[in-house]
Amino acid sequence: MKEIDQAKQAVRERVWRRLIDGGGAPEDSYGKIPGFYGAEATAERLAGLDEWQQASTVKANPDWAQLPVRIRALKDGKRVYMAVPRMASPKPFYLLDPETLTISPEEAAEKKGAAQVATQVGADEVRPIDIVVCGSVAVNRSGVRIGKGAGYSDLEVALLIEAGLITEKTVIVAPVHQLQVIEDEIPETMHDFSVDYIVTPDEVIPCPNPRRPSGLVWEDLTAEKIAAIPVLAALAATGRTK
Repeated sequence: MKEIDQAKQAVRERVWRRLIDGGGAPEDSYGKIPGFYGAEATAERLAGLDEWQQASTVKANPDWAQLPVRIRALKDGKRVYMAVPRMASPKPFYLLDPETLTISPEEAAEKKGAAQVATQVGADEVRPIDIVVCGSVAVNRSGVRIGKGAGYSDLEVALLIEAGLITEKTVIVAPVHQLQVIEDEIPETMHDFSVDYIVTPDEVIPCPNPRRPSGLVWEDLTAEKIAAIPVLAALAATGRTK
């Protein structure tokens, strides 16, 4: 695992520098899910997919980079589940329902707005997910992606897979800048998932044979990580680690 983690970090470092030096994102994007230029155009291109137009429920990461996608989902009348930052709650998802919002989609889709008006729900209260929007630092044309290294996207997806809410029918999308799309191999572990589509401001890239884990991979989780995430700590306390 250490060698794989080091290899992934080398890819991140290379892509952050490439993106910033190439004018694709501001300097402060280093070390983060990059808030890339062209995110609004990417959201528009994503909204043109048949799968998007047919979807009623979207699960999205809470990063700034995917704010335009979350806004578009709410404007299009889609129910949005947004992860509570760092999954730091026994109910680790915000539910934003466009039919009951008391503030604008633009306000509700931001982390601050969601924290004020969204209902917090556990996996047992989530409806089946049609589309997953995942924040990424880098992704290759095979659909293998990496985030900033904290592992929350993998955990959120795995938790919802175990609950039967993300299935083979669920479409996973990585909205990114073109400079984040690389030709290199990206190492994978048992807990990693790959995406069905990469969407950039300029193109939609279908990815073959998307990979899904079967659920949580407990052997990849440290005791510290489990203790820091209430929903994992609760599962571990009940012995549901197999």
